[in-house]
Amino acid sequence: MSVASINEVRLVGRVSGVAGSTLPSGDEIVTFRVVTDRIASQRGPSGRVMVDTLDCVAFSAAVRRKALRLADGDWVEIVGALRRRFWRGASGTSSRTEVEVRRVSKARA
Repeated sequence: MSVASINEVRLVGRVSGVAGSTLPSGDEIVTFRVVTDRIASQRGPSGRVMVDTLDCVAFSAAVRRKALRLADGDWVEIVGALRRRFWRGASGTSSRTEVEVRRVSKARA
């Protein structure tokens, strides 16, 4: 039996904090967060539905342009893959897990 591995993420949620920047390597990126509700049965102490805030990053020029047109609160559908990025900082090696966005489109609420 042959098993293929798959790293694909699909998110539908609200946008928070879109920002463009340049990495020390010179690569341009756009970062933002997607806020998604957890399933209705998972409620916090106050009885409210709990949410997850997921870091997303766009590297390709076409996806960066689309991401820069997003505004806080926009509903989006994201397709991408989980990535762990490493870099060296003043305090040593750091890492971050994020969704590397391959496609982004506005979604209906």
